[in-house]
Amino acid sequence: MSPAQTRPPRPHARRRRFGWPQRVFSQVLLMQLAIATGVTVLATGLFLAPLSAQLDDQAMRRALAIAGTTASPRLAADLTGGPPSARGPVQTEAERIRTTTGAEYVVVMDTRGVRWSHTDPAEIGRVVSTDPSSALAGHEVMEIDSGTLGRSARGKVPLRDAGGRIVGAVSVGIEYDSVRDRLLAAIPGLLAYAGGALAAGALAAYLISRRLQRQTHDLAFSDISALLAEREAMLHGIREGVVALDRNGSVRLMNDEAQRLLGLGPEAAGRPLDEVLGAGRTADVLAGRVTGEDLLTVRGHRVLIANRMPTDDGGAVATLRDRTELERLGRELDSTRGLIDALRAQDHEHANRLHTLLGLLELEMHEEAVEFVTEVVGVHRATAEQVTEKVHDPLLAALLVGKATVAAERGVSLRLAPDSLLPDRLVDPRELVTVVGNLVDNALDAVAGTPGARIEVSFRAEGRTVVLRVSDSGPGVPEDRRELIFTEGWTTKALPSHGKRGLGLALVRRLAERRGGTAEVADGTEGGAVFTVVLPDALAEPEPAPDVPAPLADTTEEATR
Repeated sequence: MSPAQTRPPRPHARRRRFGWPQRVFSQVLLMQLAIATGVTVLATGLFLAPLSAQLDDQAMRRALAIAGTTASPRLAADLTGGPPSARGPVQTEAERIRTTTGAEYVVVMDTRGVRWSHTDPAEIGRVVSTDPSSALAGHEVMEIDSGTLGRSARGKVPLRDAGGRIVGAVSVGIEYDSVRDRLLAAIPGLLAYAGGALAAGALAAYLISRRLQRQTHDLAFSDISALLAEREAMLHGIREGVVALDRNGSVRLMNDEAQRLLGLGPEAAGRPLDEVLGAGRTADVLAGRVTGEDLLTVRGHRVLIANRMPTDDGGAVATLRDRTELERLGRELDSTRGLIDALRAQDHEHANRLHTLLGLLELEMHEEAVEFVTEVVGVHRATAEQVTEKVHDPLLAALLVGKATVAAERGVSLRLAPDSLLPDRLVDPRELVTVVGNLVDNALDAVAGTPGARIEVSFRAEGRTVVLRVSDSGPGVPEDRRELIFTEGWTTKALPSHGKRGLGLALVRRLAERRGGTAEVADGTEGGAVFTVVLPDALAEPEPAPDVPAPLADTTEEATR
């Protein structure tokens, strides 16, 4: 087998396809080169088109000027002084002028059209080959015509004597080939300028196209279209909010999830971020005035995690994640752990009480056992009855009973103010549960471990408005931090298991402000802090009392009268 037969087959060469390129860089470059070439060719043609006519006009005017200078009264006197001669003064003067000016010919004729001068002396005495009637009639003539010497640019003027009488005419010709030579001589220079302009345009087109190539990452138009479609599908399909900002801080893009989380609509695009969101931490985080990773912010009733990444053009892209449910579960987990700890402590206490009760029964001290059980049960029943007597909403009452149990296990006295009264007309009980739960938890953390720790909760209904006060015996809040504590993410406590703090008081203020209310903190009369939350329209209108029908008259007695 020959070596040629053992050689592996060569792959088929890929056929090169000639046609319109696909890359943005190549298409833009070709279009710009085509435009530059077309403009250059058009400008050159528009310049050359009138150039020939201008050169013809210049040659005819030059011939007319030479003829006007030649036609002097002295030449007219020589013309009338004798017959035409090859050595006469007219021929001598005409040849001198022709030689001096570079004209093709200077012909002087009399009124009969007979030549008195010519470059060929043999033509002297003969009639001119073209019609001289216009010049002999007193008119100046400019024309391109052919004669015995060929095609030329001509100028003819009448020849007058000292008295102004026409005695002949002067015809001067400029060789037409010299005009064409001037035109052809101008073309190389013109083409050089046009080529230079075209080269400069091509260089500019190349530089612009290279810049465009870098900006588009050498993509084809089809790739850009596909990327745009994919971006739209991705932005509007993901469950994270995406907000794109330009270098001026205006909203460039906002996907569907971001509009839902921020409570905005498509009209936010193109408007400044501060104008769209208003003043607050959310605007500060998205605008980059607050830096960091996984920044907490509250928008309405939602807890959001925001991250911001600057872009090369001076703008930024911010992502938003909804942490509302996770935060709620985390807080519930913390509360559940607190309850578990309280139940574990109560389990030990309950075991001690059962052992005590068992001992009393074994010692046959039955009356003491009954009194012990009655006392233990009465303490818990009294606490529950005290709460339900003043707080008629079952959900909120259950919360306070549970918080009282947890507080007792932590050595804190939690009680309701004597003048507290909350009717069972709450529009959204869960909202008030969130507010009370956050304030009581913060108060517990503030007073736990201090001697004589106490917390007092007060409810007051003013029409449809609920005024809530939670006071404690803790160290209080310094005046310079009374606004700072309501900021999202600000806290002085250790991080819990779910890794985030600084949301409780922020949520309290947001819930109050959403109803048009307020959330403030001040110093207590006996020390500690007093949190006051005003919630307008938190109570529903009271139901009207049912109409009681009037008692019926005794118709029996009336009938017997």
